[in-house]
Amino acid sequence: MSHQHLSPLREPLVSEARTLGQLTEEICAPMERPPTWKWWAAFAIAVSILGTGAGIVAYQVGTGIGVWGLNKTVGWAFDITNFVFWVGIGHAGTLISAILFLFRQKWRTSINRAAEAMTLFAVMCAALFPVIHMGRPWLAFWVLPYPNDRGSLWVNFRSPLLWDVFAISTYFTVSAVFWYVGLIPDLATVRDRAKAGIRKAVFKVLSLGWTGSHRTWSRYETVYLLLAGLATPLVLSVHTIVSMDFATSVIPGWHTTIFPPYFVAGAVFSGFAMVLTLMIITRVVLGYEHLITIRHLENMTKVIIVTGGIVSLAYGTEVFIAWYSGNEYERYAFLNRAFGPYAWAYWTMVTCNVVSPHLFWFKKIRTSPAAIFVLSLVINVGMWFERFVIIVTSLHRDFLPSSWSMYTPTMVEVGTFIGTFGLFFTLFLLFVRVLPIISIGEVKSVLGFARAEVPVDAEPRKPAHSAPEPLPAVQGPMAAPALALVTRKDAPV
Repeated sequence: MSHQHLSPLREPLVSEARTLGQLTEEICAPMERPPTWKWWAAFAIAVSILGTGAGIVAYQVGTGIGVWGLNKTVGWAFDITNFVFWVGIGHAGTLISAILFLFRQKWRTSINRAAEAMTLFAVMCAALFPVIHMGRPWLAFWVLPYPNDRGSLWVNFRSPLLWDVFAISTYFTVSAVFWYVGLIPDLATVRDRAKAGIRKAVFKVLSLGWTGSHRTWSRYETVYLLLAGLATPLVLSVHTIVSMDFATSVIPGWHTTIFPPYFVAGAVFSGFAMVLTLMIITRVVLGYEHLITIRHLENMTKVIIVTGGIVSLAYGTEVFIAWYSGNEYERYAFLNRAFGPYAWAYWTMVTCNVVSPHLFWFKKIRTSPAAIFVLSLVINVGMWFERFVIIVTSLHRDFLPSSWSMYTPTMVEVGTFIGTFGLFFTLFLLFVRVLPIISIGEVKSVLGFARAEVPVDAEPRKPAHSAPEPLPAVQGPMAAPALALVTRKDAPV
């Protein structure tokens, strides 16, 4: 394909010339070939961590949450810290899929599928902590407002914790529907490639009778656009509601109106860092360097620069308002954060979230996968410490000095948190094995980007019995040259 002319102004989103059939083969390969020993090793480690975490959760449910390090002053600590941390990580998926789609950012096509799956897995991990914190998780259904026979017992709609239930459940539902709808064309591809048997039957049901006709693509694009428009405000509302758990209180360090935008920016900040962590591993292990290119990584680091700047501004604004307010309790809350017994956590947060993102201003660093990988881990560590600092340092020394106390997490709390990573990576590894980790149809739609012509197969193949009839070019944000959007392996190009 060396004869192809590349644009002098733009870089291709698929760095190496590929035919449509080759793209299908490469993306479907992890699902169709036996797993490698590396996958089995990673899966064994993830399942072991998950099993350990499940045992710890079973122990604390049977014993009671007295096994945590909570005390009369610090009633929230590791559980809510980890809840907010995982909810934040789940934000990047919907942002990449919905907001970048509405802004017609073509570079999202190689990373949106994995980011959407990451959203679902992160929300699952987040939902565990409030349920365990209830103390009686088998009664968790009491937070759902449904007709019951328990007399006057009803949910308190004025409670921020109930707002979390509605926000998280709505976010998970819409994100799952959005993810599944985006999968349908690729599920049809896998269906047509599968041999007769259980695999083909399962994907036949999941693909909902997809035919690849012009009418089908037209309806699909309309639904996808509507879901993107519906999911976009959810990205902004979910973490806004989570921030209100704190902002609606009168605790110094929490009672502030800056929390909603501050939490949303922090969620996108940490979410993109986690996407970078997973995508860098994926592109190396699966050999997708030509699909998840340096340009994709660089664009994500630019988003991190922007959101990191917003988070840094929020930190400075908090300190300024605490000083400018003249409120001695508010002033002391921030002095205690910076110079009190948890100062090590505060300065770890500042170093990771304020200092490290500025390294991405250097092009050499933001185009180095190894440097990006390390910095993405550093940012996620910093964002965890941010939630820890906000919650613990604001509680352990409140208005009454006689009730001051220190909080130290127990091994049960640490084990539960580590166990959620086992759940997250177990689900992600299974996802890689059973579903296309990259959107086949959408990557085909950008194959000709920055190229004078789209690579085609040397010899046209005979279409299969299920191949659609020749169609005019599909119009819209997912349109592709020729029949690039036809998702069947044997369709002529």
